[in-house]
Amino acid sequence: MILPKSNRLTPEQLAEVTAIVTEFGCKIQPIIGAVRSIYAIVGDERDELMINRLEGLSYIDRIDRIQSPFKLMDKRSDLATHRIALGGVTLGEELFVIAGACTIDPKNPNYFYETAQAVKEAGAHVLRGGVWKPRTNPYTFQGDTKSLEILLEAHRRTGLPVDAEVMDEQQLGLALDAGVHMVQVGARNALNYSLLRAIGRAVAERPTVVLLKRSLHMGALNEFISAAEYIAAFGNPNIILCPRGTAPSIDGYRNHPDESITPLLKEKTWAPVVVDPSHSVGKAAYVPACALAAVAYGADGLCIEAHVSPNHGIGDDPKQALTPGVLSETIRQAKQLWAIRRQEKIS
Repeated sequence: MILPKSNRLTPEQLAEVTAIVTEFGCKIQPIIGAVRSIYAIVGDERDELMINRLEGLSYIDRIDRIQSPFKLMDKRSDLATHRIALGGVTLGEELFVIAGACTIDPKNPNYFYETAQAVKEAGAHVLRGGVWKPRTNPYTFQGDTKSLEILLEAHRRTGLPVDAEVMDEQQLGLALDAGVHMVQVGARNALNYSLLRAIGRAVAERPTVVLLKRSLHMGALNEFISAAEYIAAFGNPNIILCPRGTAPSIDGYRNHPDESITPLLKEKTWAPVVVDPSHSVGKAAYVPACALAAVAYGADGLCIEAHVSPNHGIGDDPKQALTPGVLSETIRQAKQLWAIRRQEKIS
């Protein structure tokens, strides 16, 4: 990883650095930060001659080599000081909350608009809404591109940034062109490396936060962090890790709740952790307790499904969405617990 003396390389300097690493079969991937940019060497960076030539350039501060499966997401990397801000919150400075409906019903948009307002009043910072939905059965509702406009209209009405899950490059392009503020990678696509590469490239050009959910079948944490590495390696470090339950499920819960992996992730990576208690347990009655457990384990935020009238929702809303009142109380308690944990950490 190359760190220049100035905030970023000039085009001429970048061309010179690129020419050097190309001689050794490597390439350069710029990682553009808000204040400072760093430049990842993609390929075998162990060649001492290449390193010596780079370090000899007058405008290079130093070359860092991290012996880790994930060079950018590792907490020892120079991205360790990178901060992600959205919805008026810098993650890590206060509890960050994403909330909204599982699926936007294009036939009844008012339910989503009312939910959006309720989510804002409850204290959430980002509005989620399912535009396209991955479904096991091909005959169930798969979402509708028309819902993208409903999502953006809710943003205009509330001022909340919006989050949309994408499953392929076409949906990614539509979401970014529409102006979504957060791109979500669902559990089914957390191992879709082609999509992860495409997201890295696309959101590097149009800086967007990426919420990366943990696959149901990711056992090793390194596999989860390495999936994030794909996105960072292709240009965008604005990545949030989202545990959301794994397989096999526990009898009575939708999945196996995995909020307890938060401190393990934080030992390995600088990336913020936002837990999804709704998909972890799959039943509204259990979501508040799971949310508080996530905060107790050190989560930086929560991603909660909510609906103004769950029984009128489609997708998972009837089963696991919180009503506005319960959402508001859950966020209130979670913020209190987060403040207590933060104070203990400071003291």
